[in-house]
Amino acid sequence: MKRTQVIEQFKDSKIARRLLDRINRSKQKVSLMEVCGTHTVQIFKTGVRAGINSNIKLLSGPGCPVCVTSVGDVDKAIAIASSKDVILCCFGDMIKVPGTSESLDLAKGKSGANVKIMYSPIEALGLAKQFPNKKIVLFGVGFETTIPAFASVLVRAKQQNIKNLFIFPVFKLIPPAISVLLESKFINIDGFILPGHVSTIIGQKQYQFIAEEFGKPAVITGFEVVDILEGILFLLEMIERKQPDIRIEYGRSVSPQGNTLAMQTIFNVFEKADVEWRGLGTIKQSGLKLNHKFSEFDVDRVLEIKIKLSKENPKCICGNVIKGINQPLDCKLYAKECSPEHPVGPCMVSSEGTCSAFYKYGEQHDS
Repeated sequence: MKRTQVIEQFKDSKIARRLLDRINRSKQKVSLMEVCGTHTVQIFKTGVRAGINSNIKLLSGPGCPVCVTSVGDVDKAIAIASSKDVILCCFGDMIKVPGTSESLDLAKGKSGANVKIMYSPIEALGLAKQFPNKKIVLFGVGFETTIPAFASVLVRAKQQNIKNLFIFPVFKLIPPAISVLLESKFINIDGFILPGHVSTIIGQKQYQFIAEEFGKPAVITGFEVVDILEGILFLLEMIERKQPDIRIEYGRSVSPQGNTLAMQTIFNVFEKADVEWRGLGTIKQSGLKLNHKFSEFDVDRVLEIKIKLSKENPKCICGNVIKGINQPLDCKLYAKECSPEHPVGPCMVSSEGTCSAFYKYGEQHDS
């Protein structure tokens, strides 16, 4: 069967209806977390959220890289972009994320911060060659899915002896964040819909602790309507049988071992580090820093950046939304002071943010 035919099966409305009927026959009252921001969006777009019974509560997790970037890291990126002879390269979603007092976008307009929106990290390599007298700084934001692309750029820069390319890495690793959620006394999660894209890189084995240490089931799930419904059904079955495991629903793209070449690429350049997550605090070994072989690309070696004490907007509850404690409708700013046009928090900025998804797909006001 051709790949296109396989994908069409996962969009089949008749199959989806049968799965939904089976799900809705369940009397279990459960809270399931979709870790990935893309899943949050797809759960709305495909009608899954509207179609499932109210006894199945879907919580959105910390799987939006823009949303979990700390205020301090945003403030530092602004300071880097505002430095002399610097061009900061970042993804478009990051430019409107508020720091303590402004965003990269506002800093660009007010103080002339030099920010270049990139679609791929490889663009920074071309800029470094085009502007040899400028310091080209990559704002490294993302999970395991995008990190190999950044690592590959630095490998090429080293091979080509490029001396004016640097990186400010604020990368995040998904499994440690899930561990922190499970250790929390304030969050009750019965099962996880695990990210498809991240799992193509890290595989299944890195999630085993969810079942083995915490006794919770999890399903690596694709993004079509049938994928999502199968993922939910698998979770309900494991919860009912009290047989927690890590299952792969997204078998057409994910293997147990993941993409070993991509993982080798990452750890050829980076090593694990303790990093701060918005809403979750500092998590041990949950991020990356350059290893000694690639330390020449560390932006801190060429720029001495000092920022004042960073502060989140006290009215913004993005931190609790990321943890699944609150829904966007719980926020007093939601759809009032905070909207995609005028975002107060990162969950409204990113296309994968929970607040943005709620706003775009109809849940704008509490009923």
